[in-house]
Amino acid sequence: MFLRVGERAYAVVGEGRNFSTELTLRRKDGSLFWGALTGRAIDPGQPHEGSIWVFADISERQQAEEESRNLLQAVEQSPVTIVITNRNGDIEYVNPSFTRVTGYSRLEAIGQNPRILKSGEVPGEVYQTLWQTLLDGKVWTGLLHNKRKNGTLFWESVSIAPVFGDHGEVTHYLAVKEDVTERLLAEKQLRESEEAFRRLFEDAKDPLLLLKNGAFVDCNTATLELLGYPSKEEFLGLGPDDISPPYQPDGQPSKDKAQAMMAAANEFGYHRFEWTHRHRDGHAVAVEVTLTPITLRGEVILHTLWRDISERRLTEQRLRLLAAVFENSAEAIMVSDRDNRIVEVNAAFSRLTGYSADEVRGSDPRLLSSGRTSADDYRDMWQAIGSSGHWQGEIWDRRQDGTVYPKWLSISTIRGADGSVENYIGSFVDISERKAAEERIRHLAHFDTLTHLPNRSNLQGRLEQALAAARREGGSCPLAVMFLDLDRFKNINDTLGHHVGDALLLEVSQRLTGSVRASDIVARLGGDEFVVVLSRADAIAAERVAMKILHALSQPYQIDGQGMHTTSSIGIAVFPGDGDTVEVLMRNADAAMYHAKSAGRNNVQFFTASMNQAARDRRQLEEDLHLALQNDEFVLHYQPQVDSRHRVFGAEVLLRWQHPQHGLVPPGKFIPLAEDTGLIVPIGQWVLATACAQLAAWRGDARAGELQVAVNVSARQFRQADFVDQLQALLQRSGADPTRLKLELTESLVLDNVADTIARMNAIKQLGVSFSMDDFGTGYSSLSYLTRLPLDQLKIDRAFVSRLPDNQSDAIIAQTIVTMGRSLGLKVIAEGVETAAQCEFLDRHGCHGYQGFMFGRPVPVDEFTRLLPPAPD
Repeated sequence: MFLRVGERAYAVVGEGRNFSTELTLRRKDGSLFWGALTGRAIDPGQPHEGSIWVFADISERQQAEEESRNLLQAVEQSPVTIVITNRNGDIEYVNPSFTRVTGYSRLEAIGQNPRILKSGEVPGEVYQTLWQTLLDGKVWTGLLHNKRKNGTLFWESVSIAPVFGDHGEVTHYLAVKEDVTERLLAEKQLRESEEAFRRLFEDAKDPLLLLKNGAFVDCNTATLELLGYPSKEEFLGLGPDDISPPYQPDGQPSKDKAQAMMAAANEFGYHRFEWTHRHRDGHAVAVEVTLTPITLRGEVILHTLWRDISERRLTEQRLRLLAAVFENSAEAIMVSDRDNRIVEVNAAFSRLTGYSADEVRGSDPRLLSSGRTSADDYRDMWQAIGSSGHWQGEIWDRRQDGTVYPKWLSISTIRGADGSVENYIGSFVDISERKAAEERIRHLAHFDTLTHLPNRSNLQGRLEQALAAARREGGSCPLAVMFLDLDRFKNINDTLGHHVGDALLLEVSQRLTGSVRASDIVARLGGDEFVVVLSRADAIAAERVAMKILHALSQPYQIDGQGMHTTSSIGIAVFPGDGDTVEVLMRNADAAMYHAKSAGRNNVQFFTASMNQAARDRRQLEEDLHLALQNDEFVLHYQPQVDSRHRVFGAEVLLRWQHPQHGLVPPGKFIPLAEDTGLIVPIGQWVLATACAQLAAWRGDARAGELQVAVNVSARQFRQADFVDQLQALLQRSGADPTRLKLELTESLVLDNVADTIARMNAIKQLGVSFSMDDFGTGYSSLSYLTRLPLDQLKIDRAFVSRLPDNQSDAIIAQTIVTMGRSLGLKVIAEGVETAAQCEFLDRHGCHGYQGFMFGRPVPVDEFTRLLPPAPD
């Protein structure tokens, strides 16, 4: 090779030219090296006269150039951007990556300042720091938000270093940059994803945990709240057995079972089971656990989800309890679907109807229908169910054996979440016995137990109907009312005994009934008083019938084998001349009857004008009554009420009128007048206010502070729209203890608009006030209503007490009322108790309390207070 180079070199020099070349040579030791050979003629004009040759070892220079070529190739092929600027910042070199990243060609970039990449998004402070770092001779590294030639922004990771000359001066700046836009975006998305996961993890309502190597390494807030741990620091690091009781409900050790559950999750990729944990305070927490293996940062861990099933277990327990209640209820229960097909019945249903559950499932409840309940009643029932979702009432059904029976049925609608009907639930009881008792009570209340004739209350209603019929005919249809009283009947009772007197009364009732038409009314008011109402009868017809009655009753009687005679006195009032209302006609007939007695008995007397003095007296009394309230003429008297041990527990307040001329006017004389005129309302308000003031005054009295005061409330006063508000304001104003106040209501008041009555009573009960039904047994009470009324006490009317214990019918009524009251959880008190025999009879049958002359007459409050026993020490 060298020979070939030498030949070429000599040829060149021989032509008078200079020659130079570089070549690889081998040393003596065999190693290769680079050499440089140059030659020229001594005299270029005479090249053949001689030449000069120089040979130099350039191995180091050649190596440096090789390294420079390799470095340049690396820079050119580098995936990162490389920019070289002079010390003034003018670009002298960019590599191809710069062109690819920025969009600027080399020609466009060289000579420019790197400011051509500025986006305006980088704060000026960053550039100040950058240049200060470079001026300090240090390398600056950071992120710059730059702009490509096409205007799009991108992120670069930049490292700029100063390049120093031989004397330490800065000659250039080298910038190495990498487009990290996609990486930063990916990192941002990853951060956002992790943050979202963390938020979901932390904010989940269900407890979430991460379980690694048998220990909890993370958990959310719901976990800490469920188990009562205040912080993660206290909880993390614990294992399942640390927060579990020693044994699970199935008897397995918690530690062994936890290991088995985790192994199952790892084996099958998913496992769900129920578990009982232990709260930090020690109580059990039931959860449903879901274990799912996941890979996190290259490690397999168990993602754990808990669902608190304590409420579900409680619900299941309640459902089991409800199922037991359903099956063991004494009431028959029937569940039907939205189409009213029977879904399920309980055992009581089968016992009551005779049908088994299998026999009625899928059937329409009409299979129980007896036909006695009308279609209109059923239509009203379904209308009520459709409008209010509930109905209750009495219907008649038929058992499987064909027997018909009454039942009290309650139906309720069950609606789904969307409001649509899902089921109907009907519960019912056989009320045959109650109906029989109710009918018996109704008969006892409206018919005389001895003669079975209508009693006073029954007569009142029937006479009102007869008068209404007469009024419709414009007064052309007369009607006569007879008051009849047996003459000297008390002597018969006293000398021959009550049983003879009763037998006589029974015979008299039969003779009376036989003396009039079937359309006429014969009633017994009590004792030996009877009333006969003759429809379409004027004075002449009435007198003819009265004489017939006198004759019939004067005929001999044969009772207990002995003969006897009695006569009667009859008073007659005729509609419309002698009155056009029940009250007026009855009062005038009564006045005429007393006139008959005073005229010698055993005769008939018609009401006459001379008897109108009573009417004039009534008008005067009405005028005086208006003034009485203004002049503060009313006073309250207090009659003690005692318990079965004869201890005073309360008092009934009784209104008295202290008339300035006539003295003390009894309530029987002015109360009906007050009712008629409407004065009963302001008078009743005065009574309530005075009684409450007295209760407040007694609060500090050791003897009277615990007494309960009973106040009669009239229907007019009770029906006032704002009566409840009045009472509440009165209690607050007076400072009286509401629990010491008891309101006495009559049966007729209670049964007039029952729904309104119950609503008012419930509102008053909320104030703490209690209720007593006054004169119980004289009205038209239905047991079905009685069970719905929020009563605390029943009060046996004095009419049933006065002849105890000798009168069998009164004894039966009193005993029935006591038994019924006790069965309803009500206290029973008897009024009008005057003898030890009456008290002993009532006490023997369970009566709770008594009121009557035997224990004290009504007296003014000062006297009543003095009569109270001294307070115990």
